Amino acid sequence: MAIDYAVIVIYLAGMLAMGWWGMRRAKSKSEFLVAGRRLGPAMYSGTMAAIVLGGASTIGGVGLGYQYGLSGAWMVFTIGLGLLALSVFFSARIARLKVYTVSEMLDLRYGGKAGLISGIVMWAYTLMLAVTSTIAYATIFDVIFDMHRTVAIILGGAIVVAYSTLGGMWSITITDMVQFVVKSVGILILLLPIAVIRAGGFSEMKAELPTSYFDPLGIGGETIFTYVLIYTFGMLIGQDIWQRVFTARSDKVARAGGTVAGTYCLLYAIAGAVIGTAAKVLYPHLANPDDAFATIVKDQLPMGVRGLVLAAALAAVMSTSSGALIACATVANNDIWSRLKGLTGSARAEGDHDEVKGNRIFILVMGIAVIVIAIQLKSVVEGLTVAYDLLVGGLLVPILGGLLWKRGTVYGALSAVVVGGLAVLGLMAAYGILANEPVYYGLLASLVSYVAVSLATPPTDPAVLANWRERLAGRGTETEAEDLAEVPA
Repeated sequence: MAIDYAVIVIYLAGMLAMGWWGMRRAKSKSEFLVAGRRLGPAMYSGTMAAIVLGGASTIGGVGLGYQYGLSGAWMVFTIGLGLLALSVFFSARIARLKVYTVSEMLDLRYGGKAGLISGIVMWAYTLMLAVTSTIAYATIFDVIFDMHRTVAIILGGAIVVAYSTLGGMWSITITDMVQFVVKSVGILILLLPIAVIRAGGFSEMKAELPTSYFDPLGIGGETIFTYVLIYTFGMLIGQDIWQRVFTARSDKVARAGGTVAGTYCLLYAIAGAVIGTAAKVLYPHLANPDDAFATIVKDQLPMGVRGLVLAAALAAVMSTSSGALIACATVANNDIWSRLKGLTGSARAEGDHDEVKGNRIFILVMGIAVIVIAIQLKSVVEGLTVAYDLLVGGLLVPILGGLLWKRGTVYGALSAVVVGGLAVLGLMAAYGILANEPVYYGLLASLVSYVAVSLATPPTDPAVLANWRERLAGRGTETEAEDLAEVPA
């Protein structure tokens, strides 16, 4: 394993070096949080694909392929569909807004009163997303170094927190670009063909496995519908995804680059399912489907290649973890802390240097919190389910409503966030965290509340809507967005 160890160590050292490089670039709030809004199509596509394809998409995607066959691709496939929908229909308008967070967008659309509550919901989502991504380090480092779970989480989490704190979005962008290349080579070019060959090819796989393993809908219609509801719609509204859209150099880059990234996700989904199906032929009696990835990598790949593929899995986890971490810290600082200071009258003007320092401190604090929670939390699936159910149930309706329906009001938006979020939490208590009902009925309650309250309250101020249309057309300024963020919720 010496060569494999060397590959992993070099990779991790490179991530820290990228963080140091990014620190030299991140001299302003815009550079630190959204890479100066300067990414071109190639870098934007790579980093967007990296952020959405994390440990769940890699290890979990292979596990679903092991359990259900080719239809196990649906989870990651719906992520790709969501990214395509975001890129084609919404990304250009989002990029032109020149904001930093989803809550700032809601303030622009509804008049400056929706940010704090929506920020709390978004913060909870990004926090849990960062936690579940951090937990995944335990699986990978256990395969590589036979390391204790707690030590693995601390080691992996500390590296991500270090480079994210140092350089902000510039460090994360460069590391994500490296991670995208490593994932593409490790998973698509190396592991996929080797797994199929070791399983005897597709003909042998079909002979060994039930026909349901090759049924595109074998995982079940209800499961596919739930994936669409949670992951496809979740891609449309997550702060971690929007913050990447904000990095695009132009609305054309956001649309075209995101479309490329979404298409890549569809291919990645199929690859993961095929690898999992091959693993089922090779290891038909694994106790846990999620062990399929680690088992096939450990037993079937030659040294050196094995290290690169494990680095690819590590890259998948790190890209999602770092993206969720900076999103969590951005929301905590800009949408919650700054607004609370405004309510107490303690807000003060800050220069770019102070704002960078403040955001750096928030990334460090949130990173430590993520590591501590990850050590305590045992179930990745439950944490991820809570995150996405809260996101979709509480924020999907007011965000899409604000983009698509001009009659929506701030009171309708606030009621949708509160009613949808509480409904999701209450139904989780009644039906269980992993049940489908919380997101189904929570989303319905949010929609009914949004429409009813919006129609029962006065329309949004025409001046607010006029400013909103100006910003959507790309005629507003970034300074206006920053000024708006100081308006008390």
